[in-house]
Amino acid sequence: MNLKDFLNSETRAAIAFSGGVDSSYLLYAAKKNGADVTAYYVRTAFQPEFEYKDAARLADELGIRMKTIGLDIFRNEDIVSNPKNRCYFCKRMILGEIKKHAADDGYKILMEGTNASDDAGDRPGMAAIEELSVLSPLRECGLTKADVRRLSKEAGLFTWNKPSYSCLATRVMNCERITPEKLSKIEAAEGKLFELGLSDLRVRVHGNNALLQLRADDINRAFDEREKICGMLSEYFDIVALDLKERENKEKGSI
Repeated sequence: MNLKDFLNSETRAAIAFSGGVDSSYLLYAAKKNGADVTAYYVRTAFQPEFEYKDAARLADELGIRMKTIGLDIFRNEDIVSNPKNRCYFCKRMILGEIKKHAADDGYKILMEGTNASDDAGDRPGMAAIEELSVLSPLRECGLTKADVRRLSKEAGLFTWNKPSYSCLATRVMNCERITPEKLSKIEAAEGKLFELGLSDLRVRVHGNNALLQLRADDINRAFDEREKICGMLSEYFDIVALDLKERENKEKGSI
């Protein structure tokens, strides 16, 4: 089944919306095919502010209602204790919250943006998607990340070349407790690096130390500007190190 036929068969649905490449295209395709949809954005401390702004901008450009749901992620000990399957507990909590709000709004179907490039064995959160009976049209119709980017570009969506950006919690080493303070430091540090013109990066933390992971073409620049970068980030971390290996980006919602 192609995506058009899929959406024609599910004409009224809630969409779990992050403002990323995949859920943005799914929202666009649903609207284009005449579906009655509402976008649900769950706002937690795990998402940086720019993700919320991108989501709100895209929904506004498409003329689709976006309902923002505030969620205190820190009340869930299974998440903040940061086990290896943290994504499962987080995805289940977020999607469960969306399902409640969507049901109150009269939606019986919930969709989300997992694509066909995403490896179920590499993403614990996909188990929660299945358990909660959430539909993944892009994945079920065989659309890969490359397909979604191409189709998004053809549709004129500004998200088409947006780098994959996982939540801030992925920067904290497994089994190290996630705290608001750590997430705030990570978001601020990555924001300063973005301001330097660096992109598609990660600031990994362990304790009060940071490891910068960058694209290959940014590593030399960061090394040349190491004193400036250390000065910018010293208010957040005791040690700032640079990973000399290129940051791997598997184009599957990579972390």
